[in-house]
Amino acid sequence: MVYVLLKITQQVFLIRNPKYKMTTTTTRPKSNSNNLLEEALNQPPIGETANFAWNATPLGIAAIYKGSSPAKPPYEQAIKEGEELAMDLSREEKEFHLTQKGLALIFYS
Repeated sequence: MVYVLLKITQQVFLIRNPKYKMTTTTTRPKSNSNNLLEEALNQPPIGETANFAWNATPLGIAAIYKGSSPAKPPYEQAIKEGEELAMDLSREEKEFHLTQKGLALIFYS
């Protein structure tokens, strides 16, 4: 069983070892894609909807959730609100990142 926790400055991996009933931690620097994302999110948003601020990033379109991080990424809500800005995100690949600005849903082709 592997647990992953993202921090602002580094990624932290918690690995459960059932043999010893303990958890070990490994850290590594943030990836270049995370650095690119963080830099792009410092630019003014391209639009805003009720629950998201929208940014164009090198990774794709980012929907920054305005509330506290939910239990699961609200992709369907972002797709619905993206239509308000004339963006059809329904066929795009998607992933999420925890950033300094909060939960970022990334849509890309």
